Amino acid sequence: MIPDHGQEDWARAAFARSREAYPSSQAPIGQILTAARARRNRRRAAAAVLSAACVLGLGLMAAFLKPPPGEVAPARRPSPVASSPRTPTPGTVRARVAEGTTDGHRWSVALEFHRTLPKGYALPTLPDGTKTQATSLLCQRMYIGGVRIDHQGGLWSDCQPVTGTQDPHASVEMGLWSLHDKGLSGSRLMVSNPEADVAYGVISLSDGTQIKATTVTVPGTTYRAWAAPIPNGQTITAVDQYDTHDKRLTHDTNWH
Repeated sequence: MIPDHGQEDWARAAFARSREAYPSSQAPIGQILTAARARRNRRRAAAAVLSAACVLGLGLMAAFLKPPPGEVAPARRPSPVASSPRTPTPGTVRARVAEGTTDGHRWSVALEFHRTLPKGYALPTLPDGTKTQATSLLCQRMYIGGVRIDHQGGLWSDCQPVTGTQDPHASVEMGLWSLHDKGLSGSRLMVSNPEADVAYGVISLSDGTQIKATTVTVPGTTYRAWAAPIPNGQTITAVDQYDTHDKRLTHDTNWH
């Protein structure tokens, strides 16, 4: 993916949208924008754009069954054997968030926490010209058909610098991701990095199907995520998040 320094305005808008959906402690905008440029991530697109693109997408997903109305199809939990093409180096803690099959291809999402900054990784520069003050690195590794999403940006394109295992400034976001077109078409993955009290998410689709995805936390840290694929031709009508007592914490309808 070719860097686009014009994404700064877009990243500011995404930050504001994320803050509305997931209220949390204030984070330095400069650091968030820098992390966004460094990762070249594909944060959530505007609801109006998604409305035009939602008819595009994946092949049928073998990992899910369409349940009767009112039932929820759980996302497949991670298997004990990792399938990622890349083996983390010593000092790295890795948590498989979810995996399955979509459009005939394997997909997986994992969080990868580097306790110290890896060799070859350069801290991004803040708008004032200073380096980001961080000691660790948090990566969100997403694969479809053995290809890492955002691989065009380099080895660290899906990573953000953090300080230690409980950095309150780590990005909290939800978004659709794919191998092209900023998550608007092709085989897509919905990934959320929720607040601490979110135990699982439920994605409601236009045909009445609901997909449940459980939150997974990197051991020894506060970094967490849940993930699920979106079936071909389906429209997302709502995304809800719940705590361990099944109390709904958030309700988002801006994905159709």
